[in-house]
Amino acid sequence: MTTTAPAAATAAAPPRPTLARPVSFGRVLRSEWVKLRTLRSSLWTALLTVVVMVGLALMMAGLLNTAADEPEMQQGMAQDPGLQAIGLTGTTAVVFGYSFAQLVIAVLGALTMTSEHSTGMIRATFAAVPRRLPVLWAKLLVVAAVTAALAVVALALAYLATMPILDAAGLEVDWSDGDQVRALAGCVLYLVTIGALAVGVGALLRHTAGTIFTLVAALFVLPLIFSIVTSVSDAAWAEWVNKLLPSVAGERVISTGVTPDTLLEPWTGYAVLAGYTVVVLVAAAVAVRRRDA
Repeated sequence: MTTTAPAAATAAAPPRPTLARPVSFGRVLRSEWVKLRTLRSSLWTALLTVVVMVGLALMMAGLLNTAADEPEMQQGMAQDPGLQAIGLTGTTAVVFGYSFAQLVIAVLGALTMTSEHSTGMIRATFAAVPRRLPVLWAKLLVVAAVTAALAVVALALAYLATMPILDAAGLEVDWSDGDQVRALAGCVLYLVTIGALAVGVGALLRHTAGTIFTLVAALFVLPLIFSIVTSVSDAAWAEWVNKLLPSVAGERVISTGVTPDTLLEPWTGYAVLAGYTVVVLVAAAVAVRRRDA
């Protein structure tokens, strides 16, 4: 005689309930940090930033040390308008690498925002965070924190590496000089702001190549063009536009020299760069909320 198993025994077990946790900003922030630190490109970007800043600091310290023993070279550097604007102190050598490090930071900020759009992963991200704006702010905070850490580490290593050379030239960093302390802190602020600007531009354009091209044009190409124009002509409008360009204005906070009439004061210049960044981020927030992923 055959027996039939009870229906209750043969029925499929009901699925176990899944514990759903609310989407908090802390969890979104942790998610964006995991995304950034697990990318191989992020590690290379970090290493490149430190190497570039330390290497260029050593180069500038070597030039200043050589100039200390050659009066003609020292006089020529002292009469150069560009070097007068940034100053000829030990701090100038320590922070000198920022000019190229900003490009690396800009690429990092751009990739943080645009890489998900290029792969389509942003759809899954926005599905998990329907309000969307926490994603933008989390990416912004992660890039800002990483940039600040990299800048501090790079400046510390640059200071240690150049200290013997600068001491020999009589140009050691003067920690009692407010302008030199401001330049060191301003270097960190400037690079963090450039990273934030890159995140905003990336959110607006959503295309890696286009974002990087836009940042290179705004930070490097336009200043080069206007520096040539202002050097060969006396056009007042060119000088006015040049001193209001994002990088030209922002990098004034890193200078230790006398401010010429054609440039802004250090904190005024940084305020201009910060203003550009805020405007771009506000436009990016509107675009993230209104556009389709």
